[in-house]
Amino acid sequence: MAYNESLAEKLRLNLRTKMSVEEKKMMGGLCIIVDEKMCVGIIKDEIMLRVNPELVDTLIQKQGCRLMDFTKRPMKGYIYIDETAFSTNKELQQWIQYALDYNPTAKSSKKK
Repeated sequence: MAYNESLAEKLRLNLRTKMSVEEKKMMGGLCIIVDEKMCVGIIKDEIMLRVNPELVDTLIQKQGCRLMDFTKRPMKGYIYIDETAFSTNKELQQWIQYALDYNPTAKSSKKK
């Protein structure tokens, strides 16, 4: 198992009402694309969120949150959260909302 299927299902349930949602297996995990932009995902047992880079320093102070360092270097505007960051679905929704709030202004990847 490359990623936690239970977390994937929690993300699906929280994003099911979004109009343009697509799942792609990437980076050994699962990425969820919202409006053609990487928004959230799962790598192993952690949720990846693409958030406003200006909020990262504040967010990583919260329990269970850290910089995304997939390439062994921090990635600007990306964070990981583990299950200690949310004990309820409401808390998970709050984390997802950070990514959804940033999504309209995030740049989309160039299509090849």
